[in-house]
Amino acid sequence: MKKFGKDMDRREFLRGLGTTAAALGTGVVILQTGGLAQAAVPTKKYGMVIDTNRCIGCHGCTIACKSENNVPEGVFRSWVMQIIKGKYPHVKNHLLPRLCNNCEDAPCLNDCPTGATYRTPEDGVVHVDRDKCVGCHTCVLACPYNSRFINPLTGTADKCDFCYHRITKGLLPACVDACTGKARIFGDMNDPQSEVSLYLSKYPVQGLRTYLDTRPKVHYVYADEAILNLDYSYLSRR
Repeated sequence: MKKFGKDMDRREFLRGLGTTAAALGTGVVILQTGGLAQAAVPTKKYGMVIDTNRCIGCHGCTIACKSENNVPEGVFRSWVMQIIKGKYPHVKNHLLPRLCNNCEDAPCLNDCPTGATYRTPEDGVVHVDRDKCVGCHTCVLACPYNSRFINPLTGTADKCDFCYHRITKGLLPACVDACTGKARIFGDMNDPQSEVSLYLSKYPVQGLRTYLDTRPKVHYVYADEAILNLDYSYLSRR
């Protein structure tokens, strides 16, 4: 085989790759079209549906998340909000499991001044690069759902990333695994046969503060409208 250089131009080299070649570890496939190689971007879109009728308020999701992701005391990636409505003796308890929405139009990503907040294009998950984060709080203030915090151990922004280290290995997020009532349904929303897609097609779903048009990828079923539309930027997670 000729060496790549004087004896072989770039077009010949790309043609020599063949019709397909898998890029290991990324899920990207190299396709040859008209003699030139092109990268085909995968089309996964990870998301979650939370059925509030199934939530029993056990906080197993919160505990599992803290254990799995080494989340320090006083801050949370996953938690359960609670409001009580009515007047005794006619009262009702409303529960709302919470986590980062991994929005498709994420204000935190748009406002991050260093590029530390980014999205993996192959699946739409929003991440924080601790090496780039300077702990300026801009993303924390930009999030309208109070889903971000500054990790006191690292001094950098932190949030839920659907347990990315697990889902890329075919496992479920820790909160989903730990949910006693099976209230959390996770998967690829672009796969019509996935459990989360089937759930989305079966039930009318709701979202947090949908009027903001951030297009969150965490959806709710049977949630109380009052708790969905609260201004979370002023609320404690406890």
